[in-house]
Amino acid sequence: MNTTIQTTIDSLRKNNMAGYFVHDKHAFAELLRDLVPKGAVVGCGDSVTLEQLGAFEFLRDGDYIFHDKFVSGLSFAQKRTLYLKNFSAHTFITGTSAVTTDGKLFNIDGNGSRVAPIIYGPEQVIVVVGTNKIVPSVESAIERTRQIAAPLDAIRLKKDTPCAKLKRCVDCNHEQRICNDFVLITGQFMRDRIKVIIVDEVLGY
Repeated sequence: MNTTIQTTIDSLRKNNMAGYFVHDKHAFAELLRDLVPKGAVVGCGDSVTLEQLGAFEFLRDGDYIFHDKFVSGLSFAQKRTLYLKNFSAHTFITGTSAVTTDGKLFNIDGNGSRVAPIIYGPEQVIVVVGTNKIVPSVESAIERTRQIAAPLDAIRLKKDTPCAKLKRCVDCNHEQRICNDFVLITGQFMRDRIKVIIVDEVLGY
């Protein structure tokens, strides 16, 4: 573990959030088994990082009650029902847009279904991040998310926004804009409710 990662984990702990470091997807899966009890109700956020780590398959194949938002053919109403159920889930697992070395989590979201249960509801929130998303400040977190992550996500989601075409943010007012909720989490009342797992890989956007 290098100094930047250790500093980030120490800072998260000072802000009442737990920090973990694993080397690869296999160690990540083992840690999930330790953190999420069998039979737990689990929700998730949309995340390329989780997809790359095989987290959704892990939840589907495991002994969990998984609120699987990726089931083919779900209607808007059915997805909304799942999003609301995530507030009462035991565990919510998600990625994050960026984590700062002073232990803060920054996210940009489209409709709030990912950031809302991070803030309140689930007994436990597990945030998973690759080392590429560790940044030195809140300002750099915002810059990275708006200029790198958001345009790539808009392309992935096949949005017709300017950033999907220009590959950079122009702070548009497009009807398909995915940058609607800017959320900075600087700490928690409940110690270790939020657990941040840093994986020693380049993951997500």
